[in-house]
Amino acid sequence: MASNFRNETDLLGKKEIPKDAYYGINSLRASENFNISNNKVNLNLIYAIVLVKKAAAIAHKNLNELSLEKANAIINACDDILEGKFDNEFITNSLQGGAGTSTNMNVNEVIANRAIELLGGKKGDYSCVHPIEDVNMSQSTNDVYPTALRIAAIKLLRPLSDALSKLQDAFQVKENDFADIIMLGRTELMDALPMMAGQGFGAYAKAFSRDRWRIYKVEERLREINLGGNAIGTGVNASYEYIFSVTDIIQDLTGLGLARSDYPMDVTQNMDVFVEVSGLLKALSVNLIKISNDIRFLGSGPMGGIGELKLKKVQAGSSIMPGKVNPVICEMVSQVSMKVMANDTAISLAASFGQLQLNAFSPLISDSLLESLEILTNAINIFREQCIDSITIDEEKCKEHLESSTAMVTALVHYIGYDKASYIAKKAIKEKKSIKTLIIEEKILTKEEVDKILNPYEITKPGIPKL
Repeated sequence: MASNFRNETDLLGKKEIPKDAYYGINSLRASENFNISNNKVNLNLIYAIVLVKKAAAIAHKNLNELSLEKANAIINACDDILEGKFDNEFITNSLQGGAGTSTNMNVNEVIANRAIELLGGKKGDYSCVHPIEDVNMSQSTNDVYPTALRIAAIKLLRPLSDALSKLQDAFQVKENDFADIIMLGRTELMDALPMMAGQGFGAYAKAFSRDRWRIYKVEERLREINLGGNAIGTGVNASYEYIFSVTDIIQDLTGLGLARSDYPMDVTQNMDVFVEVSGLLKALSVNLIKISNDIRFLGSGPMGGIGELKLKKVQAGSSIMPGKVNPVICEMVSQVSMKVMANDTAISLAASFGQLQLNAFSPLISDSLLESLEILTNAINIFREQCIDSITIDEEKCKEHLESSTAMVTALVHYIGYDKASYIAKKAIKEKKSIKTLIIEEKILTKEEVDKILNPYEITKPGIPKL
């Protein structure tokens, strides 16, 4: 009876590998050693590593450092993987020891076995195409992994930047839509001053414009790669011709403005660039939490809350309270942002734990950073589509809250003085009357004067309201 396994050997001995598997002994050992969760290595990183392998094979082919037959088989195998045909063959856990070596070996083995298959051989026959000697020629995990992580991060940064641009636009649309609606501004959750509802949304748009610009610019720091630097950045075991040509090739394959570092040893060991990128994602998350909570607060109700904003109803909110609808989109955005902030802490710690010429904790950096980029992009798009685009304002409720507050009295201070204004505010609260009514009743100002001073277009812009 034919066996369903093949035998492979490494420095630790022999091991049975499923016969049809494209991964090999190094991948299986890593899968067993780091069997801590169901989370596998992010496929964006896998595909970026495959692109690096393809670039290396093309460079070696052009330089006659790899036979035409082997090089073409490796290149074609890479193309097959990039089409998503072998996603299930990448079996290593996202959190692993060894600075990403297990991930690199997993990619090497899948490429090698697919190349062997394309050449008519049997998987595991590495005399045909070897995972290390051929697929990994002139490379180390330590130049492949940081380069691939930069490529993957840039490819995820761009859709995040686009999502932020659209979110900014959505808030600016609401800024214009609500430009003529006056409402109560609040500080420390207490009544403060009148404002136009559009001004509030304009302030939100401004915050996201800063986030968009910062994220757009930080790509520059990710473009510097150490490919060709090999184990510690010295470039040993890689020819000069290969080192310089492989960078040009990876530029062409990715369409990114990548550049070889003038000091590859720096890129190999120092992870501060990823901390910088993550820090900007944390700053974005701070804004997302603050603004989504503002919207959630202003939309609270429908009867017992603020109720000035009306949010789209997207799903039933309770298994026991009929008719209840919750602001789940805002809550989702906040939770995603909290996760990104937690990831930022992990990235900072992992980057600081690097020692001498290598950081062994780059898998945690990679997993956390790529996750943050993906979930932020998705959350922002949902936030815009399911919440911001459909927000409306209850003008009557805004007017009711404003007129029942003491906010209007501040606009009168220039004319009646602080002490008299304080007296009017206190009396208004006690007698439950509007500021305007009391000013007229007390004959402090005429109705015409009060109407001019409390003109919404006067009291919501710089300067002293005019009579």
